[in-house]
Amino acid sequence: MQPGQLEPISGRPIVQVGIVVDDLDPALERYSTRFGVGPWRIYTYGPETLSKLLYRGEPGGFSMLLALAGQGPQIELIQPLEGPSVYHEWLDRHGPGLHHVAVEVDSIDETTATMETAGYPLMQLGLGFGPDGDGGFAYFDTQDDLGVIVEAIEEAKRLAEPERVYP
Repeated sequence: MQPGQLEPISGRPIVQVGIVVDDLDPALERYSTRFGVGPWRIYTYGPETLSKLLYRGEPGGFSMLLALAGQGPQIELIQPLEGPSVYHEWLDRHGPGLHHVAVEVDSIDETTATMETAGYPLMQLGLGFGPDGDGGFAYFDTQDDLGVIVEAIEEAKRLAEPERVYP
């Protein structure tokens, strides 16, 4: 593999567009009203709900409130809670806005190894978001090449019930 090649995610469709926001509730209303997007399924992820968290190569303690709506691609709104995290970094440097595009992968571990070999370091990782402890996400530093972060998602076999739904 040559440096700069986005294997094993090359050719996989974008399944999610992630947007970092300061405050989730007003953002839900804006995106619902202006784009007609919804309903939104809302979750909190962090040390209590994820089995493994890494941030910049170290054990992490980050948490976030997120809302998911639509499909093909899904829209994700993320409000950072505890940090540090890639979401806090993004807000500090860029303010609210487009943060990442995501692709679905078969294996977070294999994708991480391949992406790092290609020169795209792992920024943040979360494992175990499914109610059975499966599923994971990983963010890779593709900003210099793409202007946006790429997230790899290993889907859980099933998702937990949302904490709430908007509207």
